Amino acid sequence: MHIYMRFPGGLSKALTLSYDDGVEQDKRLIKIMKAHGLKGTFNLNSGLFAPEGKVYPEGDVHRRMSASEALALYSDSGIEVAVHAYTHRFLEKLAPAQIAYEVIKDRECLESMFGKIVRGMAYPFGTYDSDVVEVLRNCGIAYSRTTKRTGKFSLPEEPLLLDPTCHHRDPELMTLLDKFINLKTRYHVSVFYLWGHSYEFESDNNWEVIEKFAEKAGGRDDVWYATNIEIIDYRKAFDSLVMSADSGIVHNPTSTTVFFDVAGSKNGRDGSYSIAPGETLVLR
Repeated sequence: MHIYMRFPGGLSKALTLSYDDGVEQDKRLIKIMKAHGLKGTFNLNSGLFAPEGKVYPEGDVHRRMSASEALALYSDSGIEVAVHAYTHRFLEKLAPAQIAYEVIKDRECLESMFGKIVRGMAYPFGTYDSDVVEVLRNCGIAYSRTTKRTGKFSLPEEPLLLDPTCHHRDPELMTLLDKFINLKTRYHVSVFYLWGHSYEFESDNNWEVIEKFAEKAGGRDDVWYATNIEIIDYRKAFDSLVMSADSGIVHNPTSTTVFFDVAGSKNGRDGSYSIAPGETLVLR
């Protein structure tokens, strides 16, 4: 008997976005996301919020929001706020104590601002080394996004090296989306993971890229729209299921309802199942 993870509702596909720096253009991006039911994560440098009332010179595209603007935009928006390092430094060039400061200080400030536990992250500049990864692990970071394109839809084995499917500038963006939409998977789940900076839509004068993507990707009943941490936590919940040696008995010790498919049973029990928190299922 084999047990295969499914996302909430028994779905086999999920889609998430990840955008960096906390810039003014996030306002328009979140409006587009909400219009099509998309969810995602915004990675902020709390040490680089703009001064309140700052007026940017004409033509300045990278316009960071003030703390009050960020609080108003991201609070109760259905998205996740995550760490992007306190002052957006090249972490691999710092001593471990400095790396820890950049991560913990940013996490502490964001948690104080938003009144929520912050456990996600995106690497500043997309750069890191093994020392950085180990510091993040010790700082309570559950995952950290890289900028390495995979062109694929698989979940990573190491959440602290979370590679995205592609950037929104990718010339194959819509081709990849078509491939994702048409996927028929049985034995694994798939995730379309898009990343970028929303100010790039203004600098490139191409807001239609994300508008077309959102229109086509959103509103589908076969896709779970989730934040980065929701996907990571759900995967952890599935991995925490306790099973008998033959997988015929499954216990859920977590606080999350978990969905899965059964295949290869000898008693006609193949099919889709969900297991509630604290529940034990006998599938023999």
